[in-house]
Amino acid sequence: MEDPIQLKEEGNKYFQASDYEKAVQSYTRAIKLNKDKALQAVLYRNRAACFLKKEEYAKAASDASRAIDINASDIKALYRRSQALEKLGKLDQAFKDAQKCATIEPRNKNFQETLRRLGADIQEKLRIQFSTDLRVQKMFEILLDENSEKEKREKAANNLIVLGREEAGAERIFQNNGVSLLLQLIETKNAELILAAVRTLSGMCTGHKARATAILHYLGIDNICMWMSVNNEEISLAVCNLLQTITDCLLGQGKEEHHGKEEAVVLDTKKDLRMITMCLLDMLVSKKVSGQGRDQALNLLNKNIPRKDLKDHDNSRTTFVIDNGLKKILKVVGQIPEMPDCLPLTENTQLTASVLLNKLYDDLRCDPERDNYRVICEEYIKSKIDPQDMDKTLHAIQMVSGVLQGPFDLGNKLLGMKGVMEMMVALCGSEREIDQLVAVEALIHASTKLSRATFIISNGVTLLKEIYKKTKNEKIKIRALVGLCKLGSAGGTDYGLRQFAEGSTEKLAKQCRKWMCNTSIDARTRKWAVEGLAYLTLDADVKDDFVEDEPALQAMFELAKTSDKTILYSVASALVNCTNSYDTKELVPELVQLAKFSKQHVPEEHPKDKKDFVVKRVKRLLKAGVVSALACMVKADSAILTDQSKELIARVFLALCEDPRDRGTVIAQGGGKALIPLAVEGTEVGKIKASHALAKIAAISNPDMAFPGERVYEVVRPLVSLLNTERDGLQNYEALLGLTNFSGRSDKLRMKIVKERALPDIENYMFENHDQLRQAATECMCNLVVNKEVQERFVADGNDRLKLVVLLCGEDDEKVQVAAAGALAMLTAAQKKLCSKMTEVTTQWLEILQRLCLHDNMEVQHRGLVIAFNLISADKELAKKLVETELLEILTYISKQEDDPKKQHIINVARDCLTRCMDYGLIKPLSQA
Repeated sequence: MEDPIQLKEEGNKYFQASDYEKAVQSYTRAIKLNKDKALQAVLYRNRAACFLKKEEYAKAASDASRAIDINASDIKALYRRSQALEKLGKLDQAFKDAQKCATIEPRNKNFQETLRRLGADIQEKLRIQFSTDLRVQKMFEILLDENSEKEKREKAANNLIVLGREEAGAERIFQNNGVSLLLQLIETKNAELILAAVRTLSGMCTGHKARATAILHYLGIDNICMWMSVNNEEISLAVCNLLQTITDCLLGQGKEEHHGKEEAVVLDTKKDLRMITMCLLDMLVSKKVSGQGRDQALNLLNKNIPRKDLKDHDNSRTTFVIDNGLKKILKVVGQIPEMPDCLPLTENTQLTASVLLNKLYDDLRCDPERDNYRVICEEYIKSKIDPQDMDKTLHAIQMVSGVLQGPFDLGNKLLGMKGVMEMMVALCGSEREIDQLVAVEALIHASTKLSRATFIISNGVTLLKEIYKKTKNEKIKIRALVGLCKLGSAGGTDYGLRQFAEGSTEKLAKQCRKWMCNTSIDARTRKWAVEGLAYLTLDADVKDDFVEDEPALQAMFELAKTSDKTILYSVASALVNCTNSYDTKELVPELVQLAKFSKQHVPEEHPKDKKDFVVKRVKRLLKAGVVSALACMVKADSAILTDQSKELIARVFLALCEDPRDRGTVIAQGGGKALIPLAVEGTEVGKIKASHALAKIAAISNPDMAFPGERVYEVVRPLVSLLNTERDGLQNYEALLGLTNFSGRSDKLRMKIVKERALPDIENYMFENHDQLRQAATECMCNLVVNKEVQERFVADGNDRLKLVVLLCGEDDEKVQVAAAGALAMLTAAQKKLCSKMTEVTTQWLEILQRLCLHDNMEVQHRGLVIAFNLISADKELAKKLVETELLEILTYISKQEDDPKKQHIINVARDCLTRCMDYGLIKPLSQA
């Protein structure tokens, strides 16, 4: 057993050494072992002192109180509690403790000063509170007075919102019946007042669980959901933000430390969270809820139900929603906007519901949970299939289509249900346009899987062709076209696009562009036109015509701004096709000849896929503003911007950055900023492509212009990620150029490069056989050696860093010599230890130094002479060693040259070397010789 007294002494030593964490550990162990009350009080007050130093004031106050409970007149404990309470903003209680201290020791000046300060602070706090109360009262008077001037009302509303965001202001509003008055503002049904009230409530709830819970109960979740249901996008979004803020508080997220207010004891929040979840699920199927309100309910469920971290084993919120609301979500995805009984929807509602289905499915932890999910879906869809009621069956097919856009594997299982695929094909042949519309959409989503595509090819292609040729409904026509395009690309089937188009893919593409540009057509139909182009632009003639169609490009860019996962992916796919930024397999000439000999078909490159045509298309896209459209796409919510879409966008950016002359345009239109998140998140290929595009920009651009502010530090990690043997030589080279550019800007950037552990990789490339890689790495190191931490690594024992730099100075490659000599000049100037170390790392050091000093390139020669000057200046013995060599003759020869403006800096350094030798008394002036 450890001795409590010894542990106390150990804690005291740690405290005196300012190691407060270890002191706390010692006192804590002593408290657990100790039985003596007097010693216990000492231990608690000592630990309170540690917590004060660590700025953990609540713990400090708690420990001091425990000491006071044992000994009410413990003056140290009283004073420490007073200090902690003051920091927590509890000035009244702090004042009382200070008063007790002053009563026990009335002559203690420290206590008297504390009382005076606290007294003044309390008076000031009361004055501010009184002033704030008056301001709040005045604001509500203006807002609730219908006769108030409009400008005064707007100002009062804005002031109230600002006040609600401040802790002190939020608390005064809350304490002065503010929630009731805000409720009155909401009930006025004036949009501006409702927005002001809701935004104020959001500010009041932020980071304060007790207040958020009280406001939730006072307003009532039913009322909050009713306000969110209104057909006003701005109000619906504001109420959604309020409910998100309350949810964050209940989940313990976004918690902020608020001084001056003791947080009330809050009961278990699970009941409130379930109540909110149930109300949101009820909103999904209510006809009273607007399309915007339904979207906000889905967004809240998407954000708060699935786990943020899969390492957290508790997925009870997800299983609760599946058991109580999966059928309601399926009802939303099963809605058919063209039917009279459809719920109010927006263009994004059903896709958002599909995203939610996917997130819930991905959040399940085991097969029994996934089986339960599947069974609920199957039973609900079966209940809707009725051969006698075609409308009811249509909803079932639409549900399957919606699930296919969410958890795709589950959707495929649902397609395997008896009669589902047959029903889809049968509906294609129906005379009713609504049947054709729903069936064609479902077939398109189903044909993503090759096995399903084979079934559809066998049974549905003829129908799709007939529908396309005969229907006059453009909504159906475009869907049939996309279906045929998709089947044409599925596994290289015989029913390909070319066969259907009979060689005229340009004609079909022209029709798609026409649909896409027609703003009178509904957004969903235009979305299908974009998807059609994503397939058709695989044809070189189509992509060439498309980039020349300015209205079509602008229409596509405009559609890319909508919150639709399919549109984003389709736009990105079309742009990848137009820029030829997809991966292509290099044809081995020998295998091509062999294939021709055996009379096999060998695909040949289309003339319009050659480099000249691709470059022209890239220039045309840049001129049309493609970078701005891509930057807008990158800002989309993660549920909409999938990892696959990110990869496609990264590919396009890389193609746009290929020509150095275009990189300024990419930067000017926001490409630099947009690439950073793409380089950090997404598929591995996508991150590499985005990092490479960043490297191209960083290599030749001013970092302050390309990545202003703190953004430049975010670019370092993607560049370092390219310094990998698995990456190709061009990626390595351009990453090194980018880091060289960055390391020449500031020491903070050099430090960031070192922290990202780039130094070992840069050193490895300095050994490379490839001349350009070795040169780029050496130039980067030349800039990095300005940093003290890098210099210390060269000084440290047991490494060959200095030897490498010295040997590189002797390379035949002039550019490598310039960089290596620059690095060595800076290192020997900054660290005298390296001057003597240089003479020890290799026997060739003197020969290399002499070659530098006699070099034809003046830049190399100057750097060599600077190194010589540094060695002479560092140590008299080292200078003596140099004077005894041929270097003295070299220095004398250079110093005697006539003054020449072009090489004066070289002559001056040589003369400085001789002057330093004369100062040492190693040589005499010519007149004394």
